[in-house]
Amino acid sequence: MSFKLIDVSKWHRKEYFDHYLNHIACTYSMTLNLDLTNLIKEIKKKEIKLCPTMIYLLSMIVNKHEEFRTALDSNRRVGVFDLLHPSYAIFQKEHETFTNVWTEYNPLFSEFYEQYLLDVQKYSGVKSFIAKPNMPTNVFNISSIPWISFTGFNLNLPKITDYLLPIFTTGKYFENNGKIELPIAIQLHHAVCDGFHLARFVSELQEAMNTLDL
Repeated sequence: MSFKLIDVSKWHRKEYFDHYLNHIACTYSMTLNLDLTNLIKEIKKKEIKLCPTMIYLLSMIVNKHEEFRTALDSNRRVGVFDLLHPSYAIFQKEHETFTNVWTEYNPLFSEFYEQYLLDVQKYSGVKSFIAKPNMPTNVFNISSIPWISFTGFNLNLPKITDYLLPIFTTGKYFENNGKIELPIAIQLHHAVCDGFHLARFVSELQEAMNTLDL
């Protein structure tokens, strides 16, 4: 893992970064429905799981663009990770809580999927907030609420204005006019991501869901 520092004095986002981080701290979120129809057909045909497939797709698009890998280090210096790994929640039915597990991202879906299965098998029984040890700093968060669909969702993080990485939350998929749709909430920091970047992310994610050859 590498973290490449940005020379803010020469950065094209200098004014925007300073404004939305130091003057008017601003995060924002958008909730929308993704068309899951083609991906559902594909995973049923291949007899694989939806959850790790979506985690892989989110990781793939996140790692394509620097704005989603931009963060602050412990000294509040801004830089870009060369790679991010997904951290995701596993539900603990017995205590009605959850545990966090992370899986190393691999651009090859088959290898990522296999590692995900190994991680879940090994750590899903660990009754703690973070199950898998040695979580690196270059992780981003994905959570799921598979019991209910939603039309709006946002995280309230008033004291965590320095967290720049994206956060994703998915809900229960549902049928709508012959299509299967998946609600997703995307939370971003305006210091590094504008509406354009969010729109491009969603477009590329939807395209990947439509065309992914597993």
